[in-house]
Amino acid sequence: MSLIKSRKHPTPTSTRLRTALASALLLPAVAAHAQAGGSQLPGLQVDAARESPYKAERSASPKYSQPLVDTPQTLQIIKRPLMEQQGATSLTEALRNTPGVGTFFLGENGSTSTGDTVYMRGFDASGAIFVDNVRDLGAISRDVFNLQQVEVLKGPAGTDNGRGSPTGSINLVTKQPELADALSASATYGSWNQKRATVDWNRVLDNDRGLALRLNVMKQNSGVPGRHEVHSSRDGIAPSLAWGLNGPTRIFLNYLHMQQNNRPDGGVSTIGLPGYSSPDPARPFLSQAPRVNPHNFYGHVDDYDRVNADMYTLRVEHDFSPQLKLQNSTRYARTDQDYRLSSFLATGAKSSRFDTGLKTPSINDRSTWLLGRQLINRRDQANHILSNQTHVSTELATGPLQHTLVGGLELSSERQDALSFTASGGPRPDANLYAPDPRFDDSKLRINVSGRNKGETDTASLYLLDTVKFDERFSVTVGLREDHYRTRFFNLNQNGPTQLKTSGNLLNWKLAGVFKPTRNSSLYALMATSQQPPGGANFNLSASKDSASNPDYAPQKTRTAEVGSKWEILDRKLLLTAALFRTEVSNEVEKDEASGVYFQTGRKRNQGVELGVSGELMPNLSLTAGYSRMNSTVESGRIVTASGENVLNYTPQQSFTSWASWRLPQGFVVGGGLRYSGGLRRGRDGAIGTPTRTDAYVVADAMAGYVFNKTVDLQFNVTNLFNKDYAASINKSGYRYTPGAPRAFALTGNFKF
Repeated sequence: MSLIKSRKHPTPTSTRLRTALASALLLPAVAAHAQAGGSQLPGLQVDAARESPYKAERSASPKYSQPLVDTPQTLQIIKRPLMEQQGATSLTEALRNTPGVGTFFLGENGSTSTGDTVYMRGFDASGAIFVDNVRDLGAISRDVFNLQQVEVLKGPAGTDNGRGSPTGSINLVTKQPELADALSASATYGSWNQKRATVDWNRVLDNDRGLALRLNVMKQNSGVPGRHEVHSSRDGIAPSLAWGLNGPTRIFLNYLHMQQNNRPDGGVSTIGLPGYSSPDPARPFLSQAPRVNPHNFYGHVDDYDRVNADMYTLRVEHDFSPQLKLQNSTRYARTDQDYRLSSFLATGAKSSRFDTGLKTPSINDRSTWLLGRQLINRRDQANHILSNQTHVSTELATGPLQHTLVGGLELSSERQDALSFTASGGPRPDANLYAPDPRFDDSKLRINVSGRNKGETDTASLYLLDTVKFDERFSVTVGLREDHYRTRFFNLNQNGPTQLKTSGNLLNWKLAGVFKPTRNSSLYALMATSQQPPGGANFNLSASKDSASNPDYAPQKTRTAEVGSKWEILDRKLLLTAALFRTEVSNEVEKDEASGVYFQTGRKRNQGVELGVSGELMPNLSLTAGYSRMNSTVESGRIVTASGENVLNYTPQQSFTSWASWRLPQGFVVGGGLRYSGGLRRGRDGAIGTPTRTDAYVVADAMAGYVFNKTVDLQFNVTNLFNKDYAASINKSGYRYTPGAPRAFALTGNFKF
């Protein structure tokens, strides 16, 4: 990418030097030189004296009216240049840049999680993913080809987004048309048959009217490093049209179509991993079994995960004055998933199957180790959302106090339709534990529709945020949000129809104070809440008292306290952040071990520290890094980990992430970083003998780039440089895990016209 000086306003020598150095860091390789026509490549709105490829100035959301350094909450922004340098193609890969966030949970029993199953600070945040501030539904692995940045808000976001995860939200900011003609493309080829191509084209149709068109296209057809037979195929197209870009009224019309046709991964047996022991005294041979090859695939070649997603968005912005602005967005989106996976349960106290024809398999003859493969996961599900959001922001004074007000009305209707299935056709052939055949005879299998269910949630929300500045040093932010929700659930199966419903009001609030020791620093304290009503995360209601989705239960409640500091140093090029937080979640549905009765008395706590740095250490050296340490406990209720430790599952106690890039002479750039994740404790469901946790690991990544000319540059990426063997996720019973990706290489050519 390139940064271009304006022809109308020549820049002094020092500024041109800063521009060139900043450009060199905006890689996936190093940036090109000036482009004819005085335009800059799409997606970059750069103040050459301040902008960096890693450090963001402010959020794209209208709800965060202050610069990032003055925003009193942990809010990390992952910018596009960083994602490109790392060769990140999915949201999961982009989230490697924020500590304590990841896809740590593989699934429950034979089920396998699909899409972006994200855990953040100890809780599932999969239902708190937004695109341009509108909730995004469906089990899809989100691609970054049409993203400008990813904003990760940690801590309750109830005042900002309504119902949701106890520990934050993720907002994906899409690319938009700009008044600059530009065309860029990239092509990637890598190990494990990785193939990917993208095009980003921006065209000014009428400069006087501010009319511009932007088109982003992506195609990927790749294997998955380290996983035989697993396949990832993605196609995306995102046209967008903007009118009035140079005027007070701006209209944006966006469309996104994503299509995925993947072969899903059910994971690998944990037999032989550290912590595995025989769950059955009659089967002591299991404790002696060697580890299986982490490349093994236990599914069938006819397994599939097909997803189609369409998103239509109309956004209108109008500036009544520099102090009074309005934004209205209307969105309709639909995501359809058709999914089949042949899975397994790989021995345990609750379910064990080794049909070997022998009483005991031979330790020396691995062909005698046969694994039952009877589980069929089948899903046919559609998610819809229709949303309208109106936001108004204004600045005014009441005596000596300066107010920045942001208020709005949000209306949404969300729906999920799903079929349920049963399998028949007799037993399927067993798999050899050490050499599974994915092309076994599956012709007798019959999968029949056994029922259907439909869940929908309608929400009407009002919110108001007021940032009051007493003077240049002191400010207070007060926020209130009221959500009225109505959830309905219909289920039809062999037992007949079931209809359930619930409704209510959710009042969330936030209160924060900021003190600025200097103009470019802040000290802050925050209190905030969020709530999640029954069925709010999955649209499912249950008549069972042992389910948190029972409509008679009250909403889950969360309260977070956070104190922190943010400092911009080195001429505002480097941002340092530090935060201490405590999150308490109450109204958890828990089973009383003595009586066996469920009560809504559970309470969990997660507290810790998070540190961050992003920006430029020197004009030719950029850095982003984050460290998180969490101490979680179950304050009241059942211990949730299989190990019996009083901590939250799928929550690494410590995590660290980093990436740095260094511009060298003659158009070269090198970069790299380390990722560390502490061990994960799996959930508790009664399985014994299987590993109760995964081990901690450190992974190193690296890249090198070279600019040939203003049109072509190359980038070479290596992930898992030292080929670290580790478990990336584990399922609830501990039967299965997802191996971390081994060392992989990718070469990318970037072209700019």
